[in-house]
Amino acid sequence: MMDGHNRLPQEQDEAAPHPHAGVGRRRFLGYLLAAPTLAVAAQLGEAAAGTAPAHAAPASLPELTKLFDFNDMLTDAALPTSGFITIEVHADGTASFALPRAEVGQGITTSTAMLIAEELDLPLEKIRVTLADARPELLFNQLTGGSNATISTYTPVRVAAAIARKRLLETAAEVLDAEMSTLTVKAGVVTAPNGRSATYGSLAEKAAALKTVRVAADLKPRSAFSVIGTPRNRIDALASVTGRKKFAMDLQVPGAFPAMVCRPPTVNGTVRSVQNLDAVRAMPGVTDVAVISTGVAVRARTFGQCIDAVRALKVAWGPGTAEGESDETVLRELKAAEVPLAVPPLHVLAKTVEATFTFHFASNSALEPNCAVADVRQDRAEIWASLKSPIVAKEKIAAKLGLPPGAVTVHVTEGGGSFGRKLFFDAALEAAEISRAMGKPVKLMWHRTDEFRQGRTHPMATSRIRATHALGKVLTYEQRHTSVSTDFGHGLGEIITASAAKLPVGDLAFSETIFTLTQQTPYDLGLHTQFLNEVDKGFNTGSMRGIYSPNVRCAQELVLDRLADEMGKDRLGLRRQLIKDDRARAVLDKVAERGGWGRELPSGMAQGIAVHPEYHGVVAVLAEIDCRPQTTGRHVPDACTGPRVTRVVCAVDVGLAINPKGLEAQMMGGIMDGIALTLTSGLHLKDGAFLEGSWDNYFYTRQWNTPPELDIVVMPPSSEKPGGAGELAVGAASAAVACAYGAATGTMPTTFPVNHSGPLGFEPLPTVPPIPQSPADGLDRAY
Repeated sequence: MMDGHNRLPQEQDEAAPHPHAGVGRRRFLGYLLAAPTLAVAAQLGEAAAGTAPAHAAPASLPELTKLFDFNDMLTDAALPTSGFITIEVHADGTASFALPRAEVGQGITTSTAMLIAEELDLPLEKIRVTLADARPELLFNQLTGGSNATISTYTPVRVAAAIARKRLLETAAEVLDAEMSTLTVKAGVVTAPNGRSATYGSLAEKAAALKTVRVAADLKPRSAFSVIGTPRNRIDALASVTGRKKFAMDLQVPGAFPAMVCRPPTVNGTVRSVQNLDAVRAMPGVTDVAVISTGVAVRARTFGQCIDAVRALKVAWGPGTAEGESDETVLRELKAAEVPLAVPPLHVLAKTVEATFTFHFASNSALEPNCAVADVRQDRAEIWASLKSPIVAKEKIAAKLGLPPGAVTVHVTEGGGSFGRKLFFDAALEAAEISRAMGKPVKLMWHRTDEFRQGRTHPMATSRIRATHALGKVLTYEQRHTSVSTDFGHGLGEIITASAAKLPVGDLAFSETIFTLTQQTPYDLGLHTQFLNEVDKGFNTGSMRGIYSPNVRCAQELVLDRLADEMGKDRLGLRRQLIKDDRARAVLDKVAERGGWGRELPSGMAQGIAVHPEYHGVVAVLAEIDCRPQTTGRHVPDACTGPRVTRVVCAVDVGLAINPKGLEAQMMGGIMDGIALTLTSGLHLKDGAFLEGSWDNYFYTRQWNTPPELDIVVMPPSSEKPGGAGELAVGAASAAVACAYGAATGTMPTTFPVNHSGPLGFEPLPTVPPIPQSPADGLDRAY
């Protein structure tokens, strides 16, 4: 993004071909922007807004999500400000672009650089992609979520790059005294037939526009791609492995000392009084102690001194928002709130399959702890954090501080993971409050225990399903999903929808909308209905990589296995019979073939298979699991082991994969998430607090449970445009693992993770003090 371009440009039309024909198949409009060096932007145009048509279901009416889904809504919302997609070409021959999305490890800086390199004919290493600061004028165009980043920026970024290339060629034609049509470009060097050449760097200033002009440019056809669709290493890989990549905690902001917060022993408890403020202020290294809305903040010269101070504080706490709650009480509340099923059980004309599934709370903790840097002064504030909804963060922080939004600057840093966690700006808002209270800059970091006990969680939920079948056909399918309320307080990335999502009725309406626009099934299940109800707003929740999909898909695929068994059909065969879409059938067939569906396995081992469509992409996963006693009974120190997934085959079709290598990495991460959600990763709620307090006792997929065989197949392009990928694999993987577990044990699992009702496998950390002493026994824990 270019500083200073805060409004859509007022353009002067440049004569363009076909003025009566409008925008052609690959012809798009954009702008040359008045600037010292070449600067270009895309313009909103109908040709840039279309999405690939979905195939209608052959045996039933198409679902709403096949016609218009949540991703389409995000894309359409971003279009009005696509004129702010701005690329600059510099005198050193590089091109730069400030991406209005968050890079949290998913690799969008690389895929975006590939788009620019493709259309600009510039080497990838000469593309500089940074992250844009919060810019309220972008409205819905600065939200990173719903697997939408690449989809919504795909055309505008290419249009801007294509216009830049066209302008550089026009300038080169003048400089080299040659016809533009005779020029060739390779690696940022323009060459004329007479052998004369000019670099992009030498042309950049000459190509600059004195005033903003609207122009047209053609995009490359897919047949001409040499970058898009080719596997590429990440542009930030070297910085990552050499420790040079800058996250929020790596920033050196003058005067910003470490800060941490002493938090309550129950979810969202409140401070009543602090008994030893003066004593803690006098501790070594401590500079400040202040009571804030979420606890008691301490600032010190080191994080170790912050930990000592937090542990020393003696606080009288008031009750929290989930006081006295436990897994059992929340489950009773969910069951009481279930929307009734409409079709009664049929016993004469048809048979009925019915099941209820429980999904426990899961931590939304990314590898990087929640953190932010804040420097709040009397008349202004500056914030640094990894944020996926920075506009809302900026406006909420301004309101908290009583400052006009223009006085608050929010810088988006790269993040070490998110999975939905960084849609919220809890740390940024908290850091601003602490800095204001202390009158000094702070570098706030949550302790890992804070993340598990006071951080965002994927809400506990139940799914009740009733399906009927007769004469080899599924007649009806009903699913009633009931969940602890999902917080959508980030809205669609700006303050209006963020506020609407917090209203007493608006929150449920927001959830219902997102549920309706995300939940689709790849199968023809006859008369098919899915409804959501949400209750209990006392927990800190959030969208976690798939929002509702992992739970909904897992439950549906397990019921399909039951239906296949009752109907006397092969489980793969029933899915092939019911599959509605050619792309879904292709990925299903691919994993069945590559995974050897039905191959003989030892007793106690089995296969499971699942398909998941979402955001114009579709994935199938085949999983093999080992539930034999010698595996489930193995001992790993401080862990609850259980079964092991031994093999996973995944086939994915996202339309057009920008970077197949990056797509493979996304699928790998989603598969690990799916294994964790099904087998091991859950939070235990007791007396208003979560028992898990570290990665030691939150059993995400570990090395000992990672499949030794992992085969990921990226299908050939099935569309001219990319589909969503970030969340796609989680639902299919969790469902395939659950189906494999049911086949191996002979009993369909109904509670997730499956180890939740077993022994904890750890001794819970105390809630007072709220964080443990830093360990000094690392060597003793090595194994």
